[in-house]
Amino acid sequence: MQALTDPEIRASFVNCTKGEAGRAALPRDLAELPWDDLDFLGWRDRGAPERGYLVAEHGGRTVGVALRLAPRGPGARHGSMCSICLTTHPASGVALMTARRAGRTGGDGYASAGEYFCGDLACSLYVRGLKRAGAGGFRMRESLGPEEKAARARANLAGFLARVLRP
Repeated sequence: MQALTDPEIRASFVNCTKGEAGRAALPRDLAELPWDDLDFLGWRDRGAPERGYLVAEHGGRTVGVALRLAPRGPGARHGSMCSICLTTHPASGVALMTARRAGRTGGDGYASAGEYFCGDLACSLYVRGLKRAGAGGFRMRESLGPEEKAARARANLAGFLARVLRP
């Protein structure tokens, strides 16, 4: 992924107002991020842990999406798999995250798209073996190489972004 600046990230959001994008708590260490190893930039808001954000290339442009973590049910004690990178985590390591759909429909609160993501949104690092799931989590043994796994994760993310952007 190409390195992005604070203004570029804020301008990329498609499912929130300019004011919400301006108030989003961006990662503090943008210059130090491993941009070459990222398929998308994803982070959780330290001050509001129920919020997350992701920014990715999609359809020839940079698209940012504000996310909300769905509340966990009382039976959510077992491990789960991320739908983007297919990493299995212990119960707290995967979260259902929803995004208002872009445009008028999403802005009116009538439509959203959801997906199970790694709770820390570090899918790119998991598929490349640069980060490991916590105790009880693992990556399935596969014959695919890291770049093929990354391509699959990008395709899975593209499907989610297409749902967010669907008119």
